[in-house]
Amino acid sequence: MSTVQEVLDHYKQGVQERNLDAFLSAYSSDIHIYDCWGAWESKGIESWRTNVNDWFNGLKESEETLIVGFDDVVIEESANLAFVHCAITYAAYKEGSEEKLRQMTNRFTFCMKKVNDSWVITHEHSSLPISMENGRGMFHLR
Repeated sequence: MSTVQEVLDHYKQGVQERNLDAFLSAYSSDIHIYDCWGAWESKGIESWRTNVNDWFNGLKESEETLIVGFDDVVIEESANLAFVHCAITYAAYKEGSEEKLRQMTNRFTFCMKKVNDSWVITHEHSSLPISMENGRGMFHLR
């Protein structure tokens, strides 16, 4: 992927197709991720592979497709490093249907580096605001 935008497009396509290998090809082998779900962090591509595989298998079992939308994308880029922050909305649909089952929006930061003239994600951080009243993630602010 020769541009940062192509990495983001690849991310969207990988999720929608639930294609584990295609999705993971956007990441560096030494990826470090702070995700909203489950563990505090994932270090290395194999750890991330396990998480994403579980995610995609759950979608397959429930016969759901996720459509990913990026909003408020800001890209800062130098010759070998790029920084992206944005809002990502995941909208779930039953396979073959146009009826939306649910959606949520997370805040994301991606750090990318250039390897062999292609951008790869080297760090990813997703987050949700937390309600001060009940300590729960606030999924539906956007």
